[in-house]
Amino acid sequence: MKDSIKVFAPATVANVSCGFDVLGFAVDNPGDEVLLRLSDKKGVRITSITGDDGRLPKDAEKNTVSISILRYLETLGIEQGIEIELTKKMPLGSGLGSSAASTVAGVYAINQLLGNKMEVKDLLPFAMEGEFLACGSAHADNVAPCLYGGFVLVRSYDPLDVVKLPVPANLYATIIHPHVEVQTKDARNILPKQIALSQAVAQWGNVGGLVAGLLMNDTSLIGRSMQDHIVEPARSVLIPGFDDVKKAALDAGALGCSISGSGPSIFALSTSQEAAQKIGQAMKKGFDAINIGSDVYVSTVNQQGPKVI
Repeated sequence: MKDSIKVFAPATVANVSCGFDVLGFAVDNPGDEVLLRLSDKKGVRITSITGDDGRLPKDAEKNTVSISILRYLETLGIEQGIEIELTKKMPLGSGLGSSAASTVAGVYAINQLLGNKMEVKDLLPFAMEGEFLACGSAHADNVAPCLYGGFVLVRSYDPLDVVKLPVPANLYATIIHPHVEVQTKDARNILPKQIALSQAVAQWGNVGGLVAGLLMNDTSLIGRSMQDHIVEPARSVLIPGFDDVKKAALDAGALGCSISGSGPSIFALSTSQEAAQKIGQAMKKGFDAINIGSDVYVSTVNQQGPKVI
């Protein structure tokens, strides 16, 4: 058994427009890194956190990177001491699954370090513990694609049933992260408590269309299905310049464009790297016009998920 291990876990795009809490996919970058070391001293301890500007707690019961490790060890009845170093390589409150990347990196790393005592699919409930800690809701649309890689559908939460979907080889994601912050809890609180049946019907059609587009390798259908009648209208008010940036992406050739997770990051899908980069430039100009700095990431769908580095 190794004495230490270092793991990278990727950012994710959750909801994917119409699929609130049930659809998500992983990207190549950015992501978080976690270093675990075996310790002779009992307990799980976070020894250092970098990249968070001192905002994250080091209490193992209050940090997403450690809570999944604690629950994993408790479930298996293992009292091995663990030291954790967390390196945040994506901003907090970005809508890119920052908490998910940390918790997935942690639980994947401990499983690897202790000799793969569980299959990867069985680690998902532990990762969801981190999401519950982060925002009060144990949703899986970030942690599932982060852990499994690829594009996933959370068919059911009770019982938990996650389906990995095929992805067209030419599907590219452009993600822009404006330098503003949206708290996940705030973004959830702003959502409507009730919706009209007509809205629900339209949303169901788009979710079905998006899944069918992935299965049929039909990027046009994917684009037509990327319409959110429920969540985007509520959350877009939290993102300065959203409407103009989305229009810029569509005018530049995006198949579709919407909020990544709870925002403020915005993602667009396209069918080539060249198009994805062009879309990123157009979106960045939209934020530049209102004096908001931003970072652009271009990626295919990451099929690997976490990896030992």
